[in-house]
Formats: sequence, C-alpha cells, structure tokens
Amino acid sequence: MERYKMPFARAGQVVGLLGGSFDPAHEGHVHITKAALERFGLDRVWWMVSPGNPLKERGPAPMAARMDAARAVMRHPAVEITDIEAHLGTRYTAQTIAALQKRYVGVRFVWLMGADNLAQFHLWQDWQEIMARVPVGVLARPGDRISARMSRAARVYRTDRLIGRAALTLGRSEAPMWSFVNLPMSETSSTAIRNAGKWQV
Repeated sequence: MERYKMPFARAGQVVGLLGGSFDPAHEGHVHITKAALERFGLDRVWWMVSPGNPLKERGPAPMAARMDAARAVMRHPAVEITDIEAHLGTRYTAQTIAALQKRYVGVRFVWLMGADNLAQFHLWQDWQEIMARVPVGVLARPGDRISARMSRAARVYRTDRLIGRAALTLGRSEAPMWSFVNLPMSETSSTAIRNAGKWQV
C-alpha cells in the first residue's frame, strides 16, 4: 500500500503548486504558502516534494524523510503534502504541469515560486511553456527583489502582470498571467538549516 496518495481536487477549484526539494521544509515555506492562499485567491495549495532538482548538483535527503518533515511543519486544512512528481514520473516543471492538467480536467492550477526563482526562471526547461500553461504567483523572499523584477521573464511578460489587489484574480485568469507580491519574509532557508547541522537523516 502506498503511503502518500494522489491529491484530490474538484473541477473549478484553484490549486496553487509549490514545488521544490523541501530539504528540509521550514517556516519560510509555511509563510509563503499561507500568503499565497490569501493573496492569490487559491482554494488549495499542494506542496510537491520533488525527487530532485535538475539545477542542483547535490541530491536531496531521502523522499520519505522530506515528506515527514514537510508534514510536521505544514499543518493547514487547505494544504496537502504530496510526492506527485514521483508518481507522474516527470522531471521538469513544464512536464509536471502538463501531466496534471491532463489528469485533473477542469482544475485551475497556479504555479507558485519565490522571487529568487523568478530571477533565474529563464534558465528553467521550457519556461515559456510554463507561462503559457498556468498563471504564476511570485512571492518576495529575502534577497534582491530588484533582480527578480528586472529578470528576463519579468521583462518578456511585463504586460501580463496583475498588480495590487488584482492579484486575487490570478487563479481565474488565463495564462500567460503573473503577479508579484511583497511580503515580510522569514530569513529561514533550507541551506542555512543544513549548514547548521539541524537537518540530519
């Protein structure tokens, strides 16, 4: 019997997708997740704990350990922790989104990411396909927010941005559409936790 099953969503629901290695999950992830639910008008958020990040050389901790840690830190009725990419067999975000849209007909997905990811978004595999498939919600994290706003992706899609309270309509907007919201962010990071020796598996 598999331990973690495919998440459930009904047609018409707006589901935010927060992908990453979560190595380990921490309060910063919790903070941006709750903010995304509120600021982007989402019904649910799925944490997609990935088998591995193609942009990182070092492999993450075992999936079971990362799933357990994520479930321990993120407790919210609208948030589900899932290893759906491992079940779908996808490696890149564009592939995952395409597979989800095929499996969950009628569900509206929103890709969620921190501002640090927006700065390097143009390096992702098929990044423009991601923008064409789903709206994207960007949440400001510690670091240089200007670099994110001046990134290639932000420039290419500058006319497709929702500003201010219009961000609440993101989940029901047609792609390409994105929104950038500033938040008082937690300085916690997975890298800092690992470097401090607080993540032992």
